[in-house]
Amino acid sequence: MHDHPMFIDGSHQPAAGGAWLESTDPYKGEVWARIPRGGAEDADRAVKAARRALKSGPWSTMSATKRGHLLRAIGDGIARNADRLAEIETRDNGKILAEMKGQMNALPEFWYYYAGLADKIEGSVPQVDKPDTLAMTVREPVGVVAALTSWNSPLTFVAMKCAPALAAGCTVVLKPSEFASVSTLAFAQIAKEAGLPDGVINIVTGLGSEIGGPLVQHPLVDKVTFTGSDSTGRMIYQLAAASMKRVTMELGGKSPNIVFEDADLDAAAVGAVAGIFGAAGQMCTAGSRLLVQNSIKEAFTERLVSLTRTIRMGDPNSSETNIGPIATPPQFQKVLSYIEAANADGARCVIGGKVATVDGSSDGQFIEPTIFTDVTNNMKVAQEEIFGPVLSIIGFEDEAEAVEIANDVIFGLAAGVWTADFGRQYRMARALEAGTVWVNTYRAYSPILPIGGMKQSGLGREGGLVGIDDYLETKSILFSTGKGQTANPFLQR
Repeated sequence: MHDHPMFIDGSHQPAAGGAWLESTDPYKGEVWARIPRGGAEDADRAVKAARRALKSGPWSTMSATKRGHLLRAIGDGIARNADRLAEIETRDNGKILAEMKGQMNALPEFWYYYAGLADKIEGSVPQVDKPDTLAMTVREPVGVVAALTSWNSPLTFVAMKCAPALAAGCTVVLKPSEFASVSTLAFAQIAKEAGLPDGVINIVTGLGSEIGGPLVQHPLVDKVTFTGSDSTGRMIYQLAAASMKRVTMELGGKSPNIVFEDADLDAAAVGAVAGIFGAAGQMCTAGSRLLVQNSIKEAFTERLVSLTRTIRMGDPNSSETNIGPIATPPQFQKVLSYIEAANADGARCVIGGKVATVDGSSDGQFIEPTIFTDVTNNMKVAQEEIFGPVLSIIGFEDEAEAVEIANDVIFGLAAGVWTADFGRQYRMARALEAGTVWVNTYRAYSPILPIGGMKQSGLGREGGLVGIDDYLETKSILFSTGKGQTANPFLQR
């Protein structure tokens, strides 16, 4: 077991109070690392270091092109350390190693994308309707960013937040989830070795109630970006609103995955499994509501159950494993509570629904891939985010009913549509209230495309060209080109 200190102003440091938190391997049920249990004093030190880096020192005067070079160097560092980082994340959150290696190998592209964008931030020279006036707009960094990330894909969220923030010229204080902080702390050394100046990225760890709140409320923080549950997001939003901080939030989802009778049903079944059982369902875009046209509902359910029976649970480090453990004990109990609620509401469990016994796992933190049918959209299991391997199958008659059911939820993060009819593909994609719509595929991502939600799935977008906008302020500047002051001082020009 190793201790992993915080990273503040370019150096690794313990918490001011000297306390530590234990990080448990969710597969083995063993403590494998310790992270500092930080508090308000640590948040203050990190924010002040970020503010100094923003206002003085090499970062404050660095050219945008040079910033881009540093971001590319960070991407290169991640590429060199991809296997090690994947192993750390698997140890910390239990996701299968094969997926984490795929994520780590893809992650440098986020850094390269924003490295290329850094020196392409442009203002404008509008032709204003004022005589003897030259006007321009410039884009400036919003300031110090507090970035709070979730435990299911820590370094992916670091890239989605830090790469555009740094490209814009901001500085950052990262607060990873207390359940999975080690990979983010390992990233600190990669950033330092890439040549990032001290204080540009700082990493503080601890409980959200003890360090997250002080960080969000800090008067020197200009913007908050958060990935996590909608309930936590609402609390953070309220705290940030007190001082009018800019906010970006990627929150929960209850995404519909919609299968029409004319779809390629083999592909749709694979897409349904990928949408809910990938990462053991612990993803915000999980297609946890499977809407199936009534004419094929029974046959498609049988097909899906047969495919689900082939899923292998086990050691996340094994190439044979498809699903690892639930990442945290609280999440494990939460998923079980939703299975109980579904049974109580009259949904019919056709596979799974129980705790799984897996060789090598002492704490039993595995839940069988679970499918419920006879689900109505007003049931708790169909309305609330579960964040686990639990699928609800809901029937529909036609396009209109599919859209009505799909949109009848407070979330709007993602959706899937399976049909061979291009007209229907387009109509459904436009009608669905979701930030991302996949057509005849699911779980496809790119740094070039924005991700974000409608309704209570969040605020703003991450990724793509628009992903940098929330880290920039637009300033208007007006120059008088006339000679002397001839305007009436009591009238607006």
